[in-house]
Amino acid sequence: MSEVYLFQLATQRTGYLSARQTLIAQNVANANTPGFRALDLKPFSATLAETQMSMSVTNPAHLTPTAQELDPPKAQNSSAGAATVSGNSVDVESEMVHLGEVNRDFTEATNIKKIFHQMMMQALK
Repeated sequence: MSEVYLFQLATQRTGYLSARQTLIAQNVANANTPGFRALDLKPFSATLAETQMSMSVTNPAHLTPTAQELDPPKAQNSSAGAATVSGNSVDVESEMVHLGEVNRDFTEATNIKKIFHQMMMQALK
């Protein structure tokens, strides 16, 4: 049985959120490091929009998307804070806001996967 596209997309989103959470943790850990520049990822929707998706016919009665993987997210300079005298651009308050966003998005993705899984199990009964 081929992987359901929604599950694949949710897996990619949780991978993105994990990478973003790692960058936020690095930003907070280096809040007092002179010259450290805060990093963040571009939004997942922008990453998803850049992905070229084409349809392929696997069965004359069905259309399914091809199994394309998103490129690993690439870090970019965060626009959250201005650099201090030491050259550090980490704003701990904005990093905590970003961490809250990651938590909310991860919970949302997990709940969507859980509900879709329950729907699939009901359909199989």
